[in-house]
Amino acid sequence: MARSKTSAGWLKEHVDDQYVQMAQQDGYRTRASYKLLELDEKDKLLQPGATVLDLGSAPGGWSQVVAQQLDGNGVVIASDILPMDNIADVTFIQGDFTEESVFDEIMAAIDGRPVDLVISDMAPNMSGMSSIDQPGAMYLVELALDMARQTLKPGGNFVAKVFQGEGFDEYLADVRQSFSKVLIRKPKASRARSREVYIVGKGFRA
Repeated sequence: MARSKTSAGWLKEHVDDQYVQMAQQDGYRTRASYKLLELDEKDKLLQPGATVLDLGSAPGGWSQVVAQQLDGNGVVIASDILPMDNIADVTFIQGDFTEESVFDEIMAAIDGRPVDLVISDMAPNMSGMSSIDQPGAMYLVELALDMARQTLKPGGNFVAKVFQGEGFDEYLADVRQSFSKVLIRKPKASRARSREVYIVGKGFRA
């Protein structure tokens, strides 16, 4: 079956993408790794000894960065409904973290440690219809924020991918209620046409 012009164009853009090429060279699982690397460089998110929770972690690009930056000096817990290949120094829990059994497993892995950082690069499977995609995306980031509020230590940090559109301003206001400083970032590895930005919340008010 012949590829549509749209899918063929996407494939060419993907193959030609400098961050896709860099990820292959550097051994990262996804180009998204460079988004977290830039966020960390700007906002100093990953500190030695940190406990980090990565939500929606598969295929593992962000968990790779966290494990690499902590270099064995810290705890990395990742969770996704999809499977994820093992990463050294990362505890992976498969399942929906809103389900009690999966939540309990995550809390058991945290084992009473203060959580320094909650990160989420989650996005729904996009249909191309904003009336469906935007509510789905906002639902996921609301879940991530709720999880951060349940697990972060006072002064902890939060990073989530958010798509600009309906519900964005309300979500931003909600994040500002829980963090002393809130930043909106658009990493270089985010495609210019994408509505995605990253909200960085610093200084959790427990």
